[in-house]
Amino acid sequence: MPLIVLCGLPGSGKSRRAEELREALSAESGGERRVFLVAEVAAGEGGGGGRAALRAEAERLLSRRDVVIVDAGNELKSFRYELYCLSKHTGTPHCLLLCPGGAPRPDRPPLEAPDSRNRWDWPLFTAPEDPSEPLPLPEIRAALFERRPPPPNQSTRSQPLQAAGFLHQLDRLTQDMVAALMAAQRNGVGPGQVIPLAVEGLGQEPPGLLLSRAVSLAELSRLRRQFLSYAKMHPGEGEENLPQLGSMFVQYLNSNLL
Repeated sequence: MPLIVLCGLPGSGKSRRAEELREALSAESGGERRVFLVAEVAAGEGGGGGRAALRAEAERLLSRRDVVIVDAGNELKSFRYELYCLSKHTGTPHCLLLCPGGAPRPDRPPLEAPDSRNRWDWPLFTAPEDPSEPLPLPEIRAALFERRPPPPNQSTRSQPLQAAGFLHQLDRLTQDMVAALMAAQRNGVGPGQVIPLAVEGLGQEPPGLLLSRAVSLAELSRLRRQFLSYAKMHPGEGEENLPQLGSMFVQYLNSNLL
């Protein structure tokens, strides 16, 4: 059964809309399926630990039988990508509900607006800003229950040479980024400073990592393997997406190295 990911700034009404979804889907099922609500506060809000706990709880509950609603800001597109990969791995549809309004907070990352052209942000629905207006439930139901699940993980099928070459380049790119991070630390870059990642394959405006603490090669290598495992679920996207995936790797590190 599907995964519903809520996205929005603090104060945008995500929790109210999540409960509205839970009640509507529970009533429609007549007890035939459970509807789980995974909230960020319940998973340990704040910091990389909170997002890691949220992801782990969603992964534990995801199945072909039940519905999982993730009630969290999900401001980073890299984290929305992770959740999409979880649903793909389980073989169940997913959708994104954007709650407009609210306001940024200094303890939260800025909102990277969803883009329906990205597979991890599609299908994308927007909740009405007026809380008295109902959600587009018929459209959400159709996207979740009348749409085929994503195809099996590519790792279970023969891969084209283009996909293998692309994954090899992504592997080399992330290796170079990890090496650049370690070299910067050896050269005296410390917490609170931004490490530029001007490595080949990241384009003319490479992203930078805000180093919040000293990190070891073992920790960076573990996070790199995790990121690559998600990327391998979507091989064959083409070399033109390497800079974007490189930026997503930096965001993934930023969200897990707090």
